[in-house]
Amino acid sequence: MLQQQSRGRGGRTGRTRTTSRLARGAALVGGLALLPLASACSGGEDDTAAERKQAKMSVTAAPEAGVVAPAKVEVIANLTGCKPKIRINAVELRQGVCHTKKVDYLITTFPEDQYKELWLDSASGYGGKYLVGPRWIVSAQPEMLEGFRSKLGGTIRQLRGFGPAASPSAS
Repeated sequence: MLQQQSRGRGGRTGRTRTTSRLARGAALVGGLALLPLASACSGGEDDTAAERKQAKMSVTAAPEAGVVAPAKVEVIANLTGCKPKIRINAVELRQGVCHTKKVDYLITTFPEDQYKELWLDSASGYGGKYLVGPRWIVSAQPEMLEGFRSKLGGTIRQLRGFGPAASPSAS
């Protein structure tokens, strides 16, 4: 016989040794499988709270340390002194409009650099100057971009439009 009867007190358990061992082994394996899941859950801040804390530190430190602004419409708008009205909230980009007494301007942020580059390629058809940072672009009157650059960092990029260049008039 392959299985022997387990004889506990009175010898009447009805279980076999093999079955008991399998049950204990399954319980042990199940407990070990759950251990990494239980230890991976932290009792501290959740991810969004940690991100907010990091963004708050970045906002404070960006102008003082000369660091380029992070890619979030609200953070960039705050650094430029406005409260944005979100105009586009899509997977590829977020865009906010800022209205101030001096100027109206757009802040566009991107989840990845490839979307920013695609946006710049599309905008090159219209030409113009833009303040470009890592995963963000500010569109404003050219004379305002240098002031924004001192607050946000980034580089001012001149994009060429399509079509013939304007020629000087013969007067």
